[in-house]
Amino acid sequence: MTPVIEARHIDKFFTSPVEFHVLKDITFQIPPGEFTSIMGKSGCGKSTLLYILSTMDTDYRGELLLKGEVLSGKPQNRLSRIRNENIGFVFQFHYLLGDFSVLENVMLPARKLARKSEEEIRHDAHEKLRMLHIEHLALKKASRISGGEKQRVAIARALINDPAILMGDEPTGNLDSYNSENVFQIFKQLKEEKGLSLLIVTHDEDFASRTDRILEMDDGRIVGGNP
Repeated sequence: MTPVIEARHIDKFFTSPVEFHVLKDITFQIPPGEFTSIMGKSGCGKSTLLYILSTMDTDYRGELLLKGEVLSGKPQNRLSRIRNENIGFVFQFHYLLGDFSVLENVMLPARKLARKSEEEIRHDAHEKLRMLHIEHLALKKASRISGGEKQRVAIARALINDPAILMGDEPTGNLDSYNSENVFQIFKQLKEEKGLSLLIVTHDEDFASRTDRILEMDDGRIVGGNP
């Protein structure tokens, strides 16, 4: 079965103020439908790796493949479309547009992709909100809802284009334990019911312990987790 994401011998260097080898020979793959977490101390390279895997950082050595297609070396406009079609991303902070409604925030990536009509996008956005039990917030301004609700809206937005993989950078790091558990259950449901692949950077050991696999990072390398 073709992996959803595959990294082959990824190396990353920071050059300022001095050269620093931040990622060292990273090789692993994420099969379809796997819920994987990445753990490690602060500064070990977790978020740097995630930004490369999500195609937002292209300054690296090695090869990155998405569903068997080599992405390394592709032009930015092509990567932008591939990312919008295939990768949903949830950050620690939701980055919603406060003056826009919840519904409009969820619709934005689908409008950018322009693969469906406005009516279809609106319908899909309502479906994602319903799936996350927040459809009643659709017409509220994003600035007027709670932190836990905002993170659910951010997840709905990440799912609007039906991505092949959902990536998260500390998506529960800004939430209390109740809302963190809600987010975990949403991710688990997406894996079990939709067959979605998930790759989540987290410091939360309880969260990670309930995922299918933990990739342990230390000093820029994957040191555990059967890559």
